[in-house]
Amino acid sequence: MNITLLVISKTDIAYLQAGIDEYCKRLKHYIRFDIEVIPALKDQKGASPDEIKEREAALLLKKLQGADRIVLLDEHGKEHTSVGFADYLQRQMNAGVRSLVFVVGGAFGFAPSVYAAAHDKISLSQMTFNHQMVRLFFVEQLYRAFTILRHEPYHNS
Repeated sequence: MNITLLVISKTDIAYLQAGIDEYCKRLKHYIRFDIEVIPALKDQKGASPDEIKEREAALLLKKLQGADRIVLLDEHGKEHTSVGFADYLQRQMNAGVRSLVFVVGGAFGFAPSVYAAAHDKISLSQMTFNHQMVRLFFVEQLYRAFTILRHEPYHNS
């Protein structure tokens, strides 16, 4: 299975990028994983949040393929424990999913068209996080999930 994290705008905070890079390197031992970055919109001045979400949606939807299983990282999604998230990933693998795409929206979230294209929504927390921090939290949880599935000592339970 291939796993992709699709995000809007680059990570420009150095310590977050260093953490993301570290977990991406660790993930290579378990799965094919990639982070795909859609450049930030230019000329947002005067645009409403809904207009921005629609413009971002067009860019996101262009990147998705028909066979992708699309999972939005969304505040209204289902919350999992780390073990529960590992079980979720195992179910996707058992179901024969070949391409699992997790999507992080921009500052205003997702347009209705992105929600309509999604298969699942997952929430990392009831708290709201900066969209750049979400990337680090997600890749760490993805790494943790694979160590759980392999019964490795990273996760303490």
